[in-house]
Amino acid sequence: MNPKLTRRRFIKGVIASGVAAASTSLWYTASGQNRPAGAVERLLTINVNGQTRRVDVAPQETLAHTLRYKLGLTGAKLGCNRGECGSCTVLADDVNIYSCSTLTHEVKNKAILTVEGLRAADGTLHPVQAAFIQELSPACGFCTSGQIMSAVALLKSNPRPTRAEARQALSGNLCRCGAYDHYLNGVMRASGQLS
Repeated sequence: MNPKLTRRRFIKGVIASGVAAASTSLWYTASGQNRPAGAVERLLTINVNGQTRRVDVAPQETLAHTLRYKLGLTGAKLGCNRGECGSCTVLADDVNIYSCSTLTHEVKNKAILTVEGLRAADGTLHPVQAAFIQELSPACGFCTSGQIMSAVALLKSNPRPTRAEARQALSGNLCRCGAYDHYLNGVMRASGQLS
């Protein structure tokens, strides 16, 4: 006797098959077995601001999405979402990158630093943050976190840049308010060349 297929039985079957598939992938992960060909690791351990974080990441997920919507780190802004404006800039192993156009899977073995990770444990601002405040660099502030991260990357690689080098380093960060000279003054102050 063939039981009649009902909507309820169909849905139960779909749910059961989904549970079976999920438990199979968990078994591969837990048992240390190799994943089937073409399978992508979803549960990643990433280092963000000096902390190890476990997060479920889709294969096509950008770092900006992971940071903002999975880890609650909203300092990296989504401006253009095409790697053109720089408002999503973060550091990966001390190199500035656009997090909106970088897949999280590409940087899973790198140390990620966001603007939230710059402040010291006692609340002291990073020298770039303090210099930007002193120079009144932000206008609307939307691009500020990206400008800060690009400046931090520059000063890590070149502690005493010329103004032209600072301009080049920040050239990937757009400021819709046109406060470029204020940001450059902030970089020069943070490097100790402007008092």
